[in-house]
Order: sequence, then structure tokens, then C-alpha cells
Amino acid sequence: MEKREQLYEGKAKKVFKTDDEELYIVSYKDDATAFNGLKKGTIVGKGVVNNRLSNHFMRLLEKVGVPTHYVEELNDRETLVKKVTIVPLEVIVRNIAAGSLSKRLGLPEGTPMKMPVIEYCYKDDDLGDPMVNEYHIFAMDICTKEELDIIAGYALRVNAFLLDYLKDKQIELVDFKIEFGRTTDGTIILADEISPDTCRFWDSTTHEKLDKDRFRRDLGGVEDAYAEVMRRLLGE
Repeated sequence: MEKREQLYEGKAKKVFKTDDEELYIVSYKDDATAFNGLKKGTIVGKGVVNNRLSNHFMRLLEKVGVPTHYVEELNDRETLVKKVTIVPLEVIVRNIAAGSLSKRLGLPEGTPMKMPVIEYCYKDDDLGDPMVNEYHIFAMDICTKEELDIIAGYALRVNAFLLDYLKDKQIELVDFKIEFGRTTDGTIILADEISPDTCRFWDSTTHEKLDKDRFRRDLGGVEDAYAEVMRRLLGE
């Protein structure tokens, strides 16, 4: 597969065209940002961890009926993926109160939810990715009701699978953000990534944070936390 011109560079990844118009190459960077890009830094080795873990999760999710953009891991930092048009929604699933939910609702961090909570944010860096509800989504023609039903269904299936899978690895899934895309024929599939950048992972026993919150909150040990998640999940 031949890598061609760069299509896009985001905060954590670059996307390249290939000699197949239906396939792209995603390259993961070590750059780290938080608070919609206001805080910037580098997490050494992050790109490798996020690439390999995301691919690991996508392969597992395909087996439980969640279609994804994953095609093939090319190397430690690059993956071949299906071409999609991203639905401009961040889909957030929360099992335990943390981060913005704690601040917004006055819930102490660590408060378990009675049921998973799904939130949607409109993907727009200039606006700070504002939270939206179904009425906004349909009024702005971001997606149809049928598409949102599919997205929510997949998001809950991802949550149920990851909760169970991570429990065996002594990792608590606090919350996560995922994104979906439309393939050329309009099919909705899981895209972007699932990694310590996009999930809150806590040690099940100590509740130590094993994710990007260590960078956001200047807790230190960021590289070690990412490496620990990879060790537990991939045995490395």
C-alpha cells in the first residue's frame, strides 16, 4: 500500500491518502493537548500505545458486531483504515462521574452512575465542542434519527464490551469518547480511536488514573500510565 499526500493533521494524528481511494493511512503522533488545545505537550511513546491499543480494541469489537474503520496495522504508529466522512459528533459514554460531568452536576468524582449516560458534543474546535442534544443534532442536520439510533446502540455495545473486558485486566472504565463515520455507501461505522487519550481508565483497586488526566492535571507519570495500560492489555 503506497502512502500518498497528507489529507489532514489533527491534535493527535495525521491522515494520508493511499493508492486505493477507499483506504487511508492514519499515523499517530506523540503530541498531547488538553482543554481544546489550550494546553500542549508531548507524551513520549503515546503514538505507539494509542495506535496499538486502538487497533486491539477495534479487532475485538468487530467480533461482537461493532463495525469499525480498522483494516490493518502497518507498523507501531500507522494503521490502514477505511475512508469515512466523520459525523461531527463526539459521543461520550459515562459510567462514573468524573471531569466535566462532576463539575457540571456537582457530583463528587468517582460517583457511580445508576446507568450509562450518553452525551453528544458538536465537533468544532472554534466553539469548544459544545454539548448538544438530539433536537440540536436533527435541527442542524448532523445526522438522521435512524443514524443517531445506530450510533447510540453501537456506543452502548462498545461500553458493555469494554466494561466486561477491562474488568479482567483490573481496569475500571470511567468514561470514554468515540466518533463515528459514514463509509462511501453511507454505512455508519466506528472510527477515530479508543485509547488512554480518549478513555478514563482507573486501576480497579487503587483508582489510580491510567490515562490522559495525568497530563491534564499535571499528575506526572504520564508515560508510565500509558505503558501500564499496554502491559495489562497486550502483555508488553
